[in-house]
Amino acid sequence: MKYAIVDIETNGGVKITEISIFIFDGEQVVDEYTTLINPECNIPVFITNLTGITNTMVKDAPKFYEVAKKIYEITEGCVFVAHNVNFDYNIISKEFKELGLTYRRKKLCTVRLSRKLLPGKKSYSLGKLCISENIPLVDRHRARGDAEATTILFKKLYELDNGSVFASFLNPKSREATLPPLLPKKIFDSLPEREGVYYFKNEEKEIIYVGKSNNIKQRVLSHFYDKKKKEIAMCMATADIAYTETGSELLALLLESSEIKHHFPKYNRAQRKTREGYALFSYEDRKGVTHLAWNQLKNVPKPILKFYSVTEARQFVEKLCETYELCPKYCNLQTNVSSCFHYQIKQCRGVCRSEEPVEAYNKRVQKAIQSVQFKKDNFIIKESGRKPNEYAYALVLNGIYMGFGYIDEEISTASRETYLSQITPQKDNKDIHRILKSYLKNNQSNLIEIA
Repeated sequence: MKYAIVDIETNGGVKITEISIFIFDGEQVVDEYTTLINPECNIPVFITNLTGITNTMVKDAPKFYEVAKKIYEITEGCVFVAHNVNFDYNIISKEFKELGLTYRRKKLCTVRLSRKLLPGKKSYSLGKLCISENIPLVDRHRARGDAEATTILFKKLYELDNGSVFASFLNPKSREATLPPLLPKKIFDSLPEREGVYYFKNEEKEIIYVGKSNNIKQRVLSHFYDKKKKEIAMCMATADIAYTETGSELLALLLESSEIKHHFPKYNRAQRKTREGYALFSYEDRKGVTHLAWNQLKNVPKPILKFYSVTEARQFVEKLCETYELCPKYCNLQTNVSSCFHYQIKQCRGVCRSEEPVEAYNKRVQKAIQSVQFKKDNFIIKESGRKPNEYAYALVLNGIYMGFGYIDEEISTASRETYLSQITPQKDNKDIHRILKSYLKNNQSNLIEIA
């Protein structure tokens, strides 16, 4: 069996700027190919400072399509080997895909092999391994220098193996070639195939990503196959995975949203905001007309809905105004006017001019308010639990989400005090309301009112 030991340099994890390939037959290097590659885009200054590769150096270098055939042929029939193999492999296969070609090779990762055959190291970075194993490393962060060092390391690992480690890693069922370099296989194997929330952690045990799924193990595995730049970077940093089973997709959604706002993981973009400085409220003036307005949350005793900013509040009210044909003057959208502009363009029924009955207008305002409120103020949403003899529930009191919990299946209904005593308390926010309202659109039968 032959091994293609590969290292690439990129313009920041997107396009290849240099590639080096050493072909090892189990005893010695029998072939080598190294070349700069014109990425057809700019190389950032910080990448040049790291690798020494400049835009001038690659200006007249071949483009990837010009060397694709050579790369394909020299690695054909070989096992693809690299330090953090999924990074190099995914970048190269993506380059081939952009040419309309499929690139598939068996893979081995020298990080994962080193963890197995050289246990107990403080670090498994190429530089640190080369120091601890007395491997010469010349031209660090240049493709040939790193590939040559990786080849020496690979030969050492090859000689240490009794035949079982390489064989087990190459077994497709083992998934060793798919898992991130820092993640022990036993951690992945322990993941459940049930509903819940999972947490990617780095070597410092910091949570870097929170996700949810109906099948935790399968969803986690899908991250490792994703070839997007963000996913690759996240997986490369993942050294541990924790999880919480919820028994229910709804509870997984609620817990995921809460945990993202609590931990602010590096690789979660959505739902990270927690600041809710403004709220929508209503009041009645001396003429009996119901107004909609917004103000700082701390100044609103009975908020209808919460917002992160004035702009978000205004845009939301504008939408309500349009949908329910409300008067902008009485929705805090047009001020210091005797009648709203919408009346002038025939889009307002004239309550601002005393032409529309106040009662009729107020009914539309109430419909608008009801559309953003829960239909019931005190209720649980009953869901399946984590085991056969329990059920899960999300608790809402006075229109505010309180948290979720689990209770014995024999207790079909309980008092609010019982539900409160069993919950994991959670914060109420706009994202939680969105999740609950979306769920209840199709699952009203799971809503149980409580006294």
